[in-house]
Amino acid sequence: MDLNNFYTYAFLETPSFPLTLPQGLASQVMLIHGDELSAIVEPGILFESLRNNDEKIIQMAVSHDRVIRELYQQTTVLPLRFGTYFVSTEKLSIHLKSHYQEYRDKIKQIDGKTEFALKLIPRQPEELAPVEARGRNYFLAKKQQYQSYQNFSLDQAKEKANLIDLIKNINQLPVFIQDQEAEVKIYLLINSQDKIWLLEKFLSWQQSCPHWDLFLEDCLPPYHFI
Repeated sequence: MDLNNFYTYAFLETPSFPLTLPQGLASQVMLIHGDELSAIVEPGILFESLRNNDEKIIQMAVSHDRVIRELYQQTTVLPLRFGTYFVSTEKLSIHLKSHYQEYRDKIKQIDGKTEFALKLIPRQPEELAPVEARGRNYFLAKKQQYQSYQNFSLDQAKEKANLIDLIKNINQLPVFIQDQEAEVKIYLLINSQDKIWLLEKFLSWQQSCPHWDLFLEDCLPPYHFI
């Protein structure tokens, strides 16, 4: 174990109250105090040595997310990119001082706010009964089935576009969108006390999107807004 390496989870304003520091990958994390900014670190982990060990990388990623979540329940922290580490406390202190204003501004931006993820999963059209007609009636029935599928897809696309536009136009609501074929994720950054408002909105969004299954995922640290 090389105690000169400090795997770094997050930065935060130097706390005026004690924090409950969680367990990291191999040991309990530490708080390294700066003048006004501090860092949450785990000593003795050389991230480069884990690169060829997929199992350890997965464990480290899970640990990274868990530590940040546990800390964010206690105070506002600035989550760092997975794999961030410093080779000494001196290097860490120099970094904090040189980026002081940038990190203070980011912490202020997310202070008292929580990230929620709205997930949209497309529903599949109902399976149509086999066409038993023959001749011209068979082709007419198949055409109607095809048109029904087309209408379903068009309605689905319209509902998604309308919902995204609606959310984007909510005044001063930070939004980050990942639009993929299998699902759509809309990340929202809201004030922590506005959770009831969000739940009410979620119910109305469900009603406006009958061709989608909507899920509101647990609150997260603001990974997508830093």
